[in-house]
Amino acid sequence: MDTYTVDIVYQAISALFQGTNPKEQEKANKWLQEFQKSIYSWTIADELLHQKRDLHANYFAAQTIRNKIQNSFSELPPHTHESLRDSLITHIAQIDEQTDNVIVTQLSLAVADLALLMATWQEPISDLIKALVPHPAAIWPLLEILKVLPEEIDSRYLRLGANRREQVHKQLDASAECVLEFLCMCSQRKDLDQQRIWIATLRTYSAWLVIQAFPLSHICDNALSQLAFRLLNQPAETSGKLHDNATECVCALLSCMGSRSGQLEVDPQVTRIFEAVCQLETAYHLSVAHEDTDKTINYCRIFTTLCDAFSVDIFESQYAMKGLDLVLLCVGHFDYEVAEVTFYLWYKLSEDLFQRYDEKLTARFRPHIERLISALFRHAQMESDHDGLIEENNNFYDFRRKVSDLLKDVAFIVGSGACFKQMFIILQDPTTTWESTEAALFVMQNVAKNILPEENDVIPKVVEAILNMTDQTHIAVRYTSIMLIGELCDWIENHSDLLEAVLNFLLYALQQKNGLAPAAAIALTSICSACRQKMICHISGLVQIAHSLDSFQINNDVAIGLLKGISLILTKLPREQLQPALREIVGFQLQPLVQLVESGHCDPAKNERSDPVYWIDRACAIIRHTNPDVPDNVEHPTVAILNDAWPLISRVLEKYQSESRIMERTCRLIRYGIRMVRKQAVMLVEPLIKQIVVLYAVQHHSCFLYVGSILVDEFAKSNECITGLLEMLQAFIEPTFALLQLENGLRNNPDTVDDFFRLASRYLDCCPLQLLQSSLITPIFQCALIACSLDHREANSSVMKFFINLLTWGRSNNHRHSECRPLVIELATQHGGALVMNLIQASVFQLHSYMLADVAEVLNELKHVVTQAQMQPFLAHALDSLPKKNSGGYVTATQQQLDEFSNTVLRADTTKAVAQALKTFTRLYR
Repeated sequence: MDTYTVDIVYQAISALFQGTNPKEQEKANKWLQEFQKSIYSWTIADELLHQKRDLHANYFAAQTIRNKIQNSFSELPPHTHESLRDSLITHIAQIDEQTDNVIVTQLSLAVADLALLMATWQEPISDLIKALVPHPAAIWPLLEILKVLPEEIDSRYLRLGANRREQVHKQLDASAECVLEFLCMCSQRKDLDQQRIWIATLRTYSAWLVIQAFPLSHICDNALSQLAFRLLNQPAETSGKLHDNATECVCALLSCMGSRSGQLEVDPQVTRIFEAVCQLETAYHLSVAHEDTDKTINYCRIFTTLCDAFSVDIFESQYAMKGLDLVLLCVGHFDYEVAEVTFYLWYKLSEDLFQRYDEKLTARFRPHIERLISALFRHAQMESDHDGLIEENNNFYDFRRKVSDLLKDVAFIVGSGACFKQMFIILQDPTTTWESTEAALFVMQNVAKNILPEENDVIPKVVEAILNMTDQTHIAVRYTSIMLIGELCDWIENHSDLLEAVLNFLLYALQQKNGLAPAAAIALTSICSACRQKMICHISGLVQIAHSLDSFQINNDVAIGLLKGISLILTKLPREQLQPALREIVGFQLQPLVQLVESGHCDPAKNERSDPVYWIDRACAIIRHTNPDVPDNVEHPTVAILNDAWPLISRVLEKYQSESRIMERTCRLIRYGIRMVRKQAVMLVEPLIKQIVVLYAVQHHSCFLYVGSILVDEFAKSNECITGLLEMLQAFIEPTFALLQLENGLRNNPDTVDDFFRLASRYLDCCPLQLLQSSLITPIFQCALIACSLDHREANSSVMKFFINLLTWGRSNNHRHSECRPLVIELATQHGGALVMNLIQASVFQLHSYMLADVAEVLNELKHVVTQAQMQPFLAHALDSLPKKNSGGYVTATQQQLDEFSNTVLRADTTKAVAQALKTFTRLYR
């Protein structure tokens, strides 16, 4: 419908929210989405808000106005900005107690976003307070606007740019005293609902604290800071919601301390805040006594934030360690959810200690980490009446996984050996319960990898006790013991006299049907990996295990891990033993695949034995990890196996060609097979190319492009293969370009972009001259120019790598293929302007900041190919195409900033300098 009116829009809203026909509702929804994109939605949404027909219409109108300001502000001519502002303020002023909160939020966001975007609105905060304070009911939306305004400054949708953000921060800083006075006044009003006004003012105050708008002298003594601490000091009298907001407020207040870290014992105001938080210890104990876990978690958050804010002081001052004691107090709480809040602090602390590498400093924190580990040991304990193993993916399982990560991070502070001994003492106590035993073994498991293999005091006793466990031992204790054995694989490699007993122990567990088999398989994989040479004599038993995999109670991922471990042993076998053993193990996986291919069944169930991927992944693991050291002039023992398997692989490609998942896994198998035997796979090149070219033209699976890049990598340096490989590229280009030229083709097919330009880069690496001399290079370059703007990490990285690899051959110091240089210079001269233009546009408007390092490398390489006289106009033209002002009317980048960026890029000697300049420059538009 081309004509939009208020009545028609209202009918569509009614059909969407009040209709009973799903098809009509879907139709109305699509129509309203199109309406929201139209220029008419500005005035009609405004009229709907004035008319206030019903809740749904009001909500839709408020949401539309907010979305339009956020995403389509450029549609409005500058002279209409003031009338939009006045209209929104009128709507806000008309809000009453009956107005839905969602509508209040949307309108508040709309006003806040408008204030940020509209450069001519010089004093928005002062104007809003003057306009809305006379309206009693408008106090609530005014507080909401003041809350969301600082929060929206860094909105990625508004793209304010660094200059405007700086201007806004100055506006907010100038208004901060007025806002603080207003908030304090609101918090002390007696004519309003006390709890509601306190929550609203604390939320707004917190938002302003986060952006550090208030000077420290204003923070310490104002009524709101005092209110937050007063509420927190009275947990029994403070409601949960109010307590949450007071907590947010104090955490925000502490975030302001980051810039003053290191001044705890120097600045009296900082000391007062630190002490005020420490005095919350009594309130914490009260919350524990009342079993109010939510409030306890709040105090824990505050103490953790305190230590984070004063992280420098903790390393320099004994006084600041009081904060760490408070955090440990929380870690000792009976509920593991409280302890979990502190984990990020311990990660940060361990990282800082590791970086400082100061034994004296580390020793200061050792008692704290010992207390932490003792608490984690208690928290990791299962319930005494728990019968089986911990179920995966429940909350306690996830918590133990996080404990595992944390233990590995902090163990170096106390020493893994000391930690192991601490747990061993617990195991030796005859009164230790099974759950304490299991938790001690769990802690041991997570530090075992870092214990010296020469240790002969504690570990032999632990291993002996594990090997002598009976079936009557609790299943969870046995499971964790088996996992510990796996983690001790390096120690076992150094104590090979125990290897036979360990293998028998693991084989027995592997055959159990009670949940121990996965742990045994994982442990056996680790033993195989660590004890490769010493496991050779057990190869026949391992082959038997590979044959019996499906009789064990393990999933396919664990089975694949076990096959990987067995394959590492195969690698160490003498040549005459390797080939038959490898053929046998691979055959176990390929035989079921033969049966699937020969059956008429074409719709495999995922992750089942009827799924080809089930067997392909197993074969892939074997091929990938069997990597014997074979000289180039000796036939690789797996060449014959690979050649014999090719007809089956070809049939899999043909039968399941429409299944992208199966094709990806099959291509991975081909990849590892070729990588293993390298140039000895030459017999497969021609039939493989013929098949993947035909399949790619029909199915467009990007994994075929990846296989092509492997072939180029291995065979492009052989002159007899180059012609065929270039023909393969020619065959790939047409379907690739056809796919990418569809609407949203690049965005919808990032894997194709990634693999195609990875393939093109391989040609540039292996046979650059032949590609540069061919007619293919220009269309590939032009496609790459368009793909510059794709904001997909891997795909964009491959495009940039293509440009870098190409331009490298144009450097004056390129002596390896000097014939390439004039060809690259010609390309760069012809397309350099378009390349710089697209790179700058993409960097400013499409790409994430973490992707700019690759762009910088392309620009730097281009500088080495073209002259300064060429590069300067390339840059000038690209920068001139950027908007000088935003839709809100403010300057995005001054001429001085544009010149500074251009000069920095032109003068830069390193990619790092260009990358830093690019990141700084793009912030002007974000």
